[in-house]
Amino acid sequence: MSQRALGRLFNPSPAADGVWIALKGAASGITFSCYLAGAVGDTYTLQEAKDSAGTGAQNLAVIAEYHTCTGNGSDAWTRRTQAAAATIVTAAAATQNAAVVEVEGTSLSDGYRYVKLTSTGAGTVTAIQRDLTVQRAPASLPATGV
Repeated sequence: MSQRALGRLFNPSPAADGVWIALKGAASGITFSCYLAGAVGDTYTLQEAKDSAGTGAQNLAVIAEYHTCTGNGSDAWTRRTQAAAATIVTAAAATQNAAVVEVEGTSLSDGYRYVKLTSTGAGTVTAIQRDLTVQRAPASLPATGV
């Protein structure tokens, strides 16, 4: 039996709003999936840190592209671009209820290994470590915040 995607391709953290997630040494990149219903808009801020305690936390201004949609499967993703920044702002429109932000491990500053994306509103954030450095069975995956 072949190994499933969990542990081979990705390791998700469904409740990751404002949570430090290991990136360097764990995965090639991380995908943040954000959602806030009601067409109210939200602001999401990306930061990096040296460890899971947030040592040396600073904004990581690398988001030049992200995607939005309603989040219910009724529409395609819309590509959005901006000057590289540490924040994205979703508009108060149903077509921007959901957002996806991708961060490459090579984007982190020297000595920094952790990232987090934080909603300033009531948005949910799922962090998905992708392109795992070491592939494991799901039960053997390390916690994403260590």
